[in-house]
Amino acid sequence: MYDHIGLKVNDIDASVRFYERALAPLGFVLCSRDASGAGFGPEGAPALWLYAAKGSKGPGVHVAFRARDRATIDAFHKNGVKAGARDHGAPGLRADYSPTYYAAFLLDPDGNNVEAVHIA
Repeated sequence: MYDHIGLKVNDIDASVRFYERALAPLGFVLCSRDASGAGFGPEGAPALWLYAAKGSKGPGVHVAFRARDRATIDAFHKNGVKAGARDHGAPGLRADYSPTYYAAFLLDPDGNNVEAVHIA
């Protein structure tokens, strides 16, 4: 169902230290890290992303749902907009993530970032 979840954090270093220790007993490790964020999960498969957002006041959740194909993502985006969500990224390839990463993004009524993704 879920592909990954993202959280805004005020102090990326403190959050990385916390999640490294808290998730270790569950078998999750730090898979990716740069100045803007970090990804945790099973080795090579991050599913929890932390995004540096110092002083952020708004909603901070990003949830990505795994879709079975691109047509499903197109329908997710179309139906979501019709239901009142705001477009936050039309369906399409996101080559900066991966050459086969096809996704669409919506902001729900509370401003949370909701994504549908298919990676062929």
